[in-house]
Amino acid sequence: MTTVAKAITRNVNGTFEKIFFAEKGSYSYWRMRILYATIIGYAAFYLVRQNFAMTIPGISEEFNFSKVQIGWVTSSFLIVYGVGKLINGYFSDRSDARYFMSIGLFISAIISIFMGLGSGLFFFACLWGLNGWFQSMGWPPCARLITHWFSPTELGSKWALWASSHQIGAVAIFGLGGFLIEHYGWRSAFVIPAFVAIGLSFFLLNRLRDTPKQVGLPPVEEYKGDVSHVSHIYEERITMREVITTVLANKLVWYMAFANMCLYIPRMGIFFWAPTFLKEYKGVTLIIAGMQLVGFEIACLVGGLAAGWASDKFFKGRRGPVGTICLIGLAISLFIVLKIPPNSLFLDTITLMIAGFFLNGSQVLNGVATADFASKRAVGVGTGFTGSFAYIGSALASGAGFGAIVQNYGWEIGFMLFISTALIGAFFFALTWNNRAKVLDEKEKTTKPST
Repeated sequence: MTTVAKAITRNVNGTFEKIFFAEKGSYSYWRMRILYATIIGYAAFYLVRQNFAMTIPGISEEFNFSKVQIGWVTSSFLIVYGVGKLINGYFSDRSDARYFMSIGLFISAIISIFMGLGSGLFFFACLWGLNGWFQSMGWPPCARLITHWFSPTELGSKWALWASSHQIGAVAIFGLGGFLIEHYGWRSAFVIPAFVAIGLSFFLLNRLRDTPKQVGLPPVEEYKGDVSHVSHIYEERITMREVITTVLANKLVWYMAFANMCLYIPRMGIFFWAPTFLKEYKGVTLIIAGMQLVGFEIACLVGGLAAGWASDKFFKGRRGPVGTICLIGLAISLFIVLKIPPNSLFLDTITLMIAGFFLNGSQVLNGVATADFASKRAVGVGTGFTGSFAYIGSALASGAGFGAIVQNYGWEIGFMLFISTALIGAFFFALTWNNRAKVLDEKEKTTKPST
């Protein structure tokens, strides 16, 4: 007998309301706890990831590195991160998210400390590449946690709320990193954020729980009243056969993989190269560039929330239409950023914010759509699979490859690469225009009145 059935039996004796609200209150507490912990925790990963972008001008100046050489450091991170997302996506679905995520953050922070103490291109490339592996232990467990604690009917908005962690972490390191570098040198931007991340790894260990079952609660579908879609198989660990049938043989997941690869080329290009672009091409100081990118990340946050909400509210769980619109909007706004003349501080900032709004809207919905199409049982490996496409592709385009393009042909050609890949990504999103999670289609069929 399910938990809901027990509650109904007790309702006959007049005690249903008391039991129901006690359980609901407990579920509400844990859902809120999981949500804020994953937001803070994944933001902490950015403190020891995005800090490298802020240090590029200082490292280049001290060691006389070219853009291609710096690009090899970023490429080492992106390649390892992409492979790690796929492999760690599988392991995260077979592990306890609480420990998996905490360990990844802790070791990543230790690596950041050593980055701040080291020197030499080979040293930086190897160590930052190693950091990519432990950074890839952040996203898959978060995807697992969100899909086990929140139902498909609310996944777009809740996933977008969790994904605000990207912007919170980026804003924190852009602001803190710019200040630290200006006053204490580029090495401080590796060391000080790392100690903050170490503390937050213990915070995650205390706050997180893998599934509702671990704290004696029923599956989220039962809590949300969708008893017909409760499956206790979700509590078991995924098998390799299911990875093949649910993820690798699913054309919708492949569409999202290609879309993710395309959108991550401008995403990671801006991630790593925006401070240098704004300083060299737009003529601003590093502190001003940092403040502009704070605005960009704030707009990213709003765009992700808006896209997730719109896909739930207006498109009934279909992520394709909103993702397509976002990537077209991104392409247009990046073209405008490129054409705005230097020393147009206000226009640059506003247009960058518009680009951030559209960019993160598509990024958030790619993850949600992958979770929809792969099911929550395979969400770690599904998002890891699409993530591996994203980071391998972006390693070629926004790492050493992008550095070579800018060095030999200028920033204009580099931005045209971002614009064209955004439009290709819109095409792949459009291929999923009418698709959504199977659970939502099945639920709609069961709730339609018979004729």
